[in-house]
Amino acid sequence: EIVNMPRDKYTQFLARMAAEAAVSGMEEIVLNARDKAEVGKAVCKAALQERMGLEQRPDMPLVAMVTRMTEQKGFDLVACILDDIMQHEDIQFMLLGSGDERFENFMRAAEYRYKGRLCAYIGYSEELSHLVYAASDFFLMPSRFEPCGLSQMIAMRYGSLPIVRETGGLRDTVTPYNRFTGEGNGFSFANYDAWELRDAIRLALSCWNDKDVMRGLIDHAMKADFGFEISAQEYAKLYIWML
Repeated sequence: EIVNMPRDKYTQFLARMAAEAAVSGMEEIVLNARDKAEVGKAVCKAALQERMGLEQRPDMPLVAMVTRMTEQKGFDLVACILDDIMQHEDIQFMLLGSGDERFENFMRAAEYRYKGRLCAYIGYSEELSHLVYAASDFFLMPSRFEPCGLSQMIAMRYGSLPIVRETGGLRDTVTPYNRFTGEGNGFSFANYDAWELRDAIRLALSCWNDKDVMRGLIDHAMKADFGFEISAQEYAKLYIWML
């Protein structure tokens, strides 16, 4: 009955289900979401593409950002490599956010250059943010520094693989893909460098056509547990060690 829901109601259902999983960490919700990830992702991507004026391309990977558009969030790196990525890779790019005027203007101009493949929604909408998480295949967070970070954890609950810089909470929560073992729940780069970011995006896109690799990474991402129970156990070990 869920699969037969009208598209708008199904989108709302998936967003609510994943949001609850992100907040509560309830295992049964996560398992239910993972079982429906592929069909749900396709439905949500189609809904976002239609709503935001993107080409209806289910076969094209969608890279997204929900962010403040500042250097702290790595937007200077994005501005440096965006044209290179859009010109040489067959992708769509969705931005939801606001911030520095120069970055807002840059993204407005980029949307004009890549109409149908890139959408820049300057502003914020809680409802739209959930649809972006649910529709995207990859979620970009190239932060200069990030003490914790929540967006990468929310993205993983939605089955959107994070592409992050290895700093702070991003390094703690995102395990980079290992092509030899199949381990990982996302992709990362070490130095605050635009070309390292570009290479990390290209590595992620190279996995797009290998459905077995993608399913494995998405499964790892949606299983990831960042609940306080694990943190509490680590604190307890530290206190015992200090005694």
